[in-house]
Amino acid sequence: MRFTLHTYGCQMNVRDSEAVSALLAAAGHTPVSHEIEADLIIVNSCSVRGKAEDKALGKLGLLCASKRERPDRIVGVMGCMAQRLGPDIFNRVPGLDFSVGTRRCGAIPYLVSRVLAGETGLLETSSPDEVPDVPDAHAESGFSAFVTILLGCNRRCAYCIVPDVRGTEYSRPAREILAEVAALARNGIREVTLLGQSVMNYGRTNPVWDGSDALSPGGYAEPFARLLEAVAALPGIARIRFTSGHPSGCTDSLVRAMRSLPQICHHLHLPVQSGSDRILSLMRRGYSRADYLDAVRRLRTAMPDFALTTDVIVGFPGESEADFEATRTLMDEADFDNAFIFKYSPRPGTPAAAMADDVSEAEKMRRNQVLLEDQDLRGIAANRRLVGSLQEVLVEGPSLRNTSRWSGRSPGNKIVIFDPPAGLQPGSVAAVRITRAAPQTLYGDVVP
Repeated sequence: MRFTLHTYGCQMNVRDSEAVSALLAAAGHTPVSHEIEADLIIVNSCSVRGKAEDKALGKLGLLCASKRERPDRIVGVMGCMAQRLGPDIFNRVPGLDFSVGTRRCGAIPYLVSRVLAGETGLLETSSPDEVPDVPDAHAESGFSAFVTILLGCNRRCAYCIVPDVRGTEYSRPAREILAEVAALARNGIREVTLLGQSVMNYGRTNPVWDGSDALSPGGYAEPFARLLEAVAALPGIARIRFTSGHPSGCTDSLVRAMRSLPQICHHLHLPVQSGSDRILSLMRRGYSRADYLDAVRRLRTAMPDFALTTDVIVGFPGESEADFEATRTLMDEADFDNAFIFKYSPRPGTPAAAMADDVSEAEKMRRNQVLLEDQDLRGIAANRRLVGSLQEVLVEGPSLRNTSRWSGRSPGNKIVIFDPPAGLQPGSVAAVRITRAAPQTLYGDVVP
């Protein structure tokens, strides 16, 4: 069958979609780029916000309606929304052929074969604490890859549905991860991004090292720092990133690893969510404003070129104007390179859903816009400081907006646009002198 996937949500979902695509191709199915060509369409869903679920449900409804003209088309759903809704998904989306929750994406080729044999309404969901199915299948081309190292989350932030749909934390054995990354490197991958809902918790809830593998040449005692060291030692890997972080994971051991191992990019996505101690406590984030800023200080003291990005929620239940202003001042003090601002959205079954959603939609929108405007000013100031600097750019290829120019990313995860010299190849590292800055983009010239 010809197939395609629609992916909503985080990098974990992007990685799951890639694995499913590789597994379907290995089973003899053919990937296509456009939905109109596809006989099999899978929606990989997200539950973090209500709007993400609404988009996925709307898309699934349209796809199932298209089966009136194409009765042989197969439509399936996977991911967090599938896990959350369970069997009710078939009432919400009449005509859906299969639904696969988290930790079970490896079952999709088998379910497709069952639908082709005449079955429908197939459901696969997981229990919160079962050992997950983590396919190591990847696309065969490219120079950058996601690698999942930790699944689930134990933090139980008041607003977050992830522990309910992704389950409890499970860290993959280090040997498994290293074998996967080594295989990627042999296939030309230069950059890996290690993924986990709270990635720096790697190895805290189940053993991940065994025997002599546990011994760290650099003396790293923490499992995550030891993993970074081991990945950095693999031939062919030029860059290592990881996401998403938590301030409690910014230990001295991690800071030392990031400073000392040249493959690790000096960039971290470290969600703060709020700058108000009162709101952070209601959110159950597990740190104070001072704790967060201390983590930022230690990272930047060790690595003056460090780039920091974050997530912020506006309009959490009970957020006053003073709480909002505390977030604005924290963002100024942390001096983020970029920030992703979200309006609070209650999620069913979370502690925050029982609180009064007392900030109006209009006020949420206003606060959202204020923070975005603040961040534009910070972003352009941060990027202007880089004008004149020499950046090592991992070349991605033609720019999306102007294919005569090429783009790539700096170690700080900033997009860099440049004119490609003859012979430059995607996946190579180019030295680019920065000549101009915009809020989200740098421009420069390749230095021979």
